[in-house]
Amino acid sequence: MNAAIADFGIVAFSSLLGMLNPVGAAPVFLAMTHGMARDRHRVAVRASIAALIALILFAAAGAAVFRFFGVTVPAFQIVGGLLFLTSGLKNLNGVITDSEAEVVTGDPSVVPLGIPVVAGAGSLSTVMVLSGQARTQIDQAVLAGAIVLAMVATLLVLLAAPFLINRLGNKGQEIIIRLTGLLTAVIGVQFIINGGTTVLKDLLRAIQAG
Repeated sequence: MNAAIADFGIVAFSSLLGMLNPVGAAPVFLAMTHGMARDRHRVAVRASIAALIALILFAAAGAAVFRFFGVTVPAFQIVGGLLFLTSGLKNLNGVITDSEAEVVTGDPSVVPLGIPVVAGAGSLSTVMVLSGQARTQIDQAVLAGAIVLAMVATLLVLLAAPFLINRLGNKGQEIIIRLTGLLTAVIGVQFIINGGTTVLKDLLRAIQAG
């Protein structure tokens, strides 16, 4: 695996994990499974599988959406970067992006836990942005692997949620959420720079050709 592919894999995994924000989702998961202690493992697994399927579908549809609407990768990079930056800044400022947990009747594993608490608009947009950058089959395989790894990490956090929440406490959760927000914001800025640089280069070539 060359450096470019490794870099893409690292960016894909870190950006996905930042947008999934499993530590931020853990308290929502606990609240929605209140009184379901025996079923929490099953709910966590089903929610993670539902989120994984949604992410894979959006990753697979990303290139088709770009072609259908004539959207360029740099344009989606810039918009995705703005989305990352906004989400990251909200977490840095202590604003929780997920909706507060409501009383849910029935099985909450697929909706609302799997979608949209775990796989929300941010993470679904992220896989579409990354899909647009995965131009080769190797890149696509790396992206698929990053999605699976990010979801495995999310599942592990959900399974360990009761222990983690008790151990971290409110202060610990806040620190991790803010660190995740910082990482997300930095990735967002880098996406904007990448997209903007490509657009500027294309404009300069067009001016020189004209």
